[in-house]
Amino acid sequence: MMQRRTLLLGTIALLSSCGIAGNLRQGLDFTVVRDRLLVRGVITSRSPAAFEDVLAQNPQIRTIVLQIVEGSLDDEAMIRMGYAIRDRGLDTALQSDSGIYSGAVDLYLAGVRRSMVVGAEIGVHSWADGFGEGSSYPRDAVEHRLNAQYTTDMLGSDAFYWFTLQAAPSDEIYIMSRDEIIEFGLVTDVIDL
Repeated sequence: MMQRRTLLLGTIALLSSCGIAGNLRQGLDFTVVRDRLLVRGVITSRSPAAFEDVLAQNPQIRTIVLQIVEGSLDDEAMIRMGYAIRDRGLDTALQSDSGIYSGAVDLYLAGVRRSMVVGAEIGVHSWADGFGEGSSYPRDAVEHRLNAQYTTDMLGSDAFYWFTLQAAPSDEIYIMSRDEIIEFGLVTDVIDL
């Protein structure tokens, strides 16, 4: 049974309405704790440069801990950050109070090792509606290529990408179950969910 949550609809609507103005801000807050980088906020077009600066200034960082990350205003920025995580061989982790949604889930996928604990929440949805029969975005549409390829690069398959498109419409969030998280290979370490 699919679980949909509309709790974040206000956040998603706010993110969408912020558009260009919101995308001009860095969007993420970073806190370095020993070899861990704690991340909160929203990914914008300015986030990759700030992220790269933090990593350059803190070469000891081994794990990116996503706390509350509502999503992304710029998929290309998220993908750039994701490849930076993977290229550096960094891990990603979710704490018991973590909540990652939309594009933040894709960022989490970049970890070489991905861990999470009980209480963490992973929420997904479609980036646009209407992927059924007669859609203006059929499976082979160019609009899918970047995200489908990124998902394949991170997980070895694009199945998770297609799952997110069907999980919830663009104005809702679907909270993934333990079985779905395991099925799609979102975690690599033993977890207690």
